[in-house]
Amino acid sequence: MNLQLRFLQKAIEDKNYVKFNYEDKSFKRLKPLKLINKDGLDILHSDVGDFDFSKVKNFTVLKDKF
Repeated sequence: MNLQLRFLQKAIEDKNYVKFNYEDKSFKRLKPLKLINKDGLDILHSDVGDFDFSKVKNFTVLKDKF
């Protein structure tokens, strides 16, 4: 398992906001709701939309909680 995926799972459990870059767009203070492995791809469900986690760059778990 990827280390970033483990941090994401912990952020989902602890209800921490996350920020990352996805396809040259910056997303800040997203609420990660669920992580699903579908057909070998890790899909992040958030309050904004769904993201293919393999395309996520500069992933950071924020200290703020929701």
